[in-house]
Amino acid sequence: MYAILKNGGKQYKVEQGSIILLDKLSLEPKSKISFEEVLALHDGKSIVVGTPFVKGAKVEAEVINEGRGKKVITFKKRRRKDSKTKRGFRRDFTRVRITSITK
Repeated sequence: MYAILKNGGKQYKVEQGSIILLDKLSLEPKSKISFEEVLALHDGKSIVVGTPFVKGAKVEAEVINEGRGKKVITFKKRRRKDSKTKRGFRRDFTRVRITSITK
């Protein structure tokens, strides 16, 4: 069984026991969270697609930890113009483990 859920403007395909990285939620480790914005459910035989969400569907998860991703460097250079910029970015994330998917 898998579900497609929406969080932070992004969509994630999750199964029970899978670990995903979400945008930072500012929650304590081992706290529980539930997502009611489930876009689709697949139980092995049939698929249920919501309009826009599946009624009564819920995905439960447990927070593992919070952290920061690897640094991404953006470097722009314009030739013969003596112009260059260098910027760094690190994504803040919350790592969660999916505990259950219910209809």
